Amino acid sequence: MQLDVDIGKALRSGPRVFQLRARFCAQGQRVVVVGASGAGKSLLLKAIAGLVRPDSGHVRVDGQALFDARLGIHLPPQARNVAYLFQDYALFPHLNVRQNIAFGLARGWFNPGRRQDSEAVDYWLDAFHLREVAHQAPHELSGGQRQRTALARALVAKPRALLLDEPFAALDPPLRVTLRAELDALQRRLQVPMVLITHDPQDVEIFGEQVLHMRAGVVEPGDRGSALQLVAA
Repeated sequence: MQLDVDIGKALRSGPRVFQLRARFCAQGQRVVVVGASGAGKSLLLKAIAGLVRPDSGHVRVDGQALFDARLGIHLPPQARNVAYLFQDYALFPHLNVRQNIAFGLARGWFNPGRRQDSEAVDYWLDAFHLREVAHQAPHELSGGQRQRTALARALVAKPRALLLDEPFAALDPPLRVTLRAELDALQRRLQVPMVLITHDPQDVEIFGEQVLHMRAGVVEPGDRGSALQLVAA
C-alpha cells in the first residue's frame, strides 16, 4: 500500500486553535503513527477514513484520490474501501455479534437480521473464535471478544487497508499482550495493509515496519528506536 497524505485542518475551540499539518508518503504493510495524547493522531486517521474533511491538500491510496481539495474530491467513508477500528470499538449495542459483523456488509438503512445466513460472516465468526457468542450482545462479551467482533466487522468487507485507533489502549495489560500477538499473526496471514496510531512503545516494537512521529499536529518520518524514545519519555 502507498499512502500519500498532504493535508491541513484547523480545529477551533473558543480562542484555541489546533492545526493539523500532515505531509508524508508511507509505503508498506504496517505503518505506525506514534505520539503523545493530543498530538492529533486520531484526527489524522479520521481524515484518511473520510470521517473528517480537511481544509486543504490531498489523501491518496495507491494513486487513487480519496480527498483532493483542489479537484473537489471528497469520497464518503463507505466509498473509500478502508476499514476504521475505533478505540472503543463502536459496536452497536442493540445488535448481537453476528449482526454487528454482518453490518460490515450491509447496504442501506436496515440492520441485518438476527439469524441472517452469510458465508462471509460465518468465516469470521470461526476465524475469531466467536461462534459460541454469535447471538450475544456486546455488553455480554469480554474485552477481547468485543475487539475481535469489531475486527471481524472491519474485515468482512475485504477492505484495502485497516485503520486502527489505539486498538489496545482500553484493555488491561495481560489481554493487551494476547491481542497484540493475535493481530500480529492475523495481519501476517491476511496481508491487509494497516495504519496504527499509538502512544505505546510495545505497539511500535511489534507493528512498526514504518514509523512516523506526530507532535502538535505535525507528522515527521522516524525510525523505531527514536519512536520508542519518544513514547517512553
